[in-house]
Amino acid sequence: MRPVRIAVHIHPQHIDYAGIRRAVSQAEDMGVDVLYNWDHFFPLYGGDPDPVAGKHFECWTMLAGWAEQTERVEFGALVTCNSYRNPELLADMARTIDHISNGRLILGIGSGWFEKDYVEYGYEFGTPRSRLADLDAAMPRITRRLALLDPPPTRHIPILIGGGGEKVTLRIVAEHADIWHAFGNIETITHKSKVLDEWCATVDRDPSTIARSIGIKTEKLDQADAFVDVGVTEFTLGVTGPDMDLGPVQAWLDWRDARNR
Repeated sequence: MRPVRIAVHIHPQHIDYAGIRRAVSQAEDMGVDVLYNWDHFFPLYGGDPDPVAGKHFECWTMLAGWAEQTERVEFGALVTCNSYRNPELLADMARTIDHISNGRLILGIGSGWFEKDYVEYGYEFGTPRSRLADLDAAMPRITRRLALLDPPPTRHIPILIGGGGEKVTLRIVAEHADIWHAFGNIETITHKSKVLDEWCATVDRDPSTIARSIGIKTEKLDQADAFVDVGVTEFTLGVTGPDMDLGPVQAWLDWRDARNR
């Protein structure tokens, strides 16, 4: 069985970049396994009085900074919006950050959903169906470009795909992902994981080659063992500005260490 991993999802909002840099260093020093940011252009919550107003920073520029700042931790976007970048360009960006970090990038990607980003930055919002179709078409292009780049990536860059749609998203996960990331209670994750296994059978993929990852609130540590029992091995805990409070993460790291002995 895969070892349990603890990730911290740094929401890059309502804080100066110096505060994000401190949180990254603190998380790595604490021993977290993975750091994520997100791929948005505005805050998602917490603005006053507008919930999507306030300080915010761009995703992939930040990941390049993390590649230089950190030494051990893996990192990536949770998740990159496929709509915002040409797939070949995204592959080249990922390969470059893979080299800067000596092979620690995780390429997280999804179909996109936050309409304000699209409208304000001039992207066509489309529909959930059209955005999923675009993601489906982009994945082989990304894989093809990674294979053509010179120099090539330092390793197979793990691909994380976020989402739980049973008819399309989980099929794309089965075809392309190394990590599947989702949200939900144990019943939801158990059901969708079974659907993913069924898609793996359809596309002739060993389901054990796809790690199962969930976002979970820090206060739900008492449910962690039950999630492991249904196949989850990565737990992602969110922190946000202006405080970036990493205190509650320590209990999860202690549980991880005990579980992995």
